[in-house]
Amino acid sequence: MANKRNLKRGIHMVCEELLTEAVAISLYGPSHLKNNAEAIFSSIVLTERNYISRVSHPEPGMKPKDYYRDLREKFAAQVGDFINQLNG
Repeated sequence: MANKRNLKRGIHMVCEELLTEAVAISLYGPSHLKNNAEAIFSSIVLTERNYISRVSHPEPGMKPKDYYRDLREKFAAQVGDFINQLNG
């Protein structure tokens, strides 16, 4: 497992890229996505805060390796959902 700082940095960078894409789509994309832009922005920011705070405070009683693997898998699924929202 990478250290917590690198994991937080990775989460931040992915969310930053998602926000960049969301802004570009809200400015230049189809009108139905422009209407949902504010909701997508806020959900990306809330997701970033949630996952970064979860990195700092792992669940007690769970092996760290299993906890961080589960965290990465859930984050990847959440990012996939955001990408699907942005694409269509």
